[in-house]
Amino acid sequence: LNNLAQLLHATNRMSEAEELMRRALLINEANFGTDHPTIAVCLNNLGTLLQATNRMEEAEEPKRRVVAIFKATFGPDHPNVATALNNLAQLLQDTNRLVEAEELMQCSLKIDEAYFGPNNPKVATDLNNLATLFQITNRLAEAEEPMRRALKIDEASYGSEHPNVARDLNNLAQLFQSTDRAEEAEILIRRALFIEETHYGSDHPNTAIRLNNLASLLYATNRHQEAERPMERAIEIFANFTAQSGHAHPHFRAAVDNYFHVLTESGLGQAEAIEKVLSALMEGGMNAEQVEAVLGG
Repeated sequence: LNNLAQLLHATNRMSEAEELMRRALLINEANFGTDHPTIAVCLNNLGTLLQATNRMEEAEEPKRRVVAIFKATFGPDHPNVATALNNLAQLLQDTNRLVEAEELMQCSLKIDEAYFGPNNPKVATDLNNLATLFQITNRLAEAEEPMRRALKIDEASYGSEHPNVARDLNNLAQLFQSTDRAEEAEILIRRALFIEETHYGSDHPNTAIRLNNLASLLYATNRHQEAERPMERAIEIFANFTAQSGHAHPHFRAAVDNYFHVLTESGLGQAEAIEKVLSALMEGGMNAEQVEAVLGG
């Protein structure tokens, strides 16, 4: 059940995935009790799905349980603990608890470097997460070195067309854009988009995130008309995610706001811009009730 749920999650069938994850958790708790490592795996998967469907408060409790179970089972310096800390740190970052998030990320990096050595993909993930937090907290100079390290590790480990490499390229591109290196940033974003589309397909939320990032860069460099179509496409993908899962993607509202802003800045009146946004949402599969529920009318 758990393995099938992972496949359903990866293919954007969130409601089906959640049902199987909860069934798997109940079965394992009945057989192993509440503090077994197998329970932690189920809790981690469920917490990740809840976070992906923008239910942050619900996601926190299972993620904290995972940390506690792994610490009790393996000790505080085990890589399973590092992974659990990193996953919890992502949630804390997304809910703006940045000091606590950074503490957990630094701890995770220390554990993984000691256990795996400095050039392992697990270390690359830790570096990427920490660098992204540095960027969020406006420590841009500190962010670049760990981002470049992470990209180098993942390219050496997986080759140049792996989704982890796309993640690294995207993060470095965001940093370049923030430090006025737009031309370099665009090259990296387009590479990341190509990898995501090839790996996940053209209708996956990860592809939508890259499309939105590309459109934002195009808009920032005064190519407003070029920015419209990738933004519209991102909205359609996020709308499809929302229609199928029943929950708005965490990037959904920001993408809608970006698209509306681009349309009005390009000369459309507010009523016309709203009409285009609604058209994109409907094209993605949302109905009027879902639009009202997510956007508040």
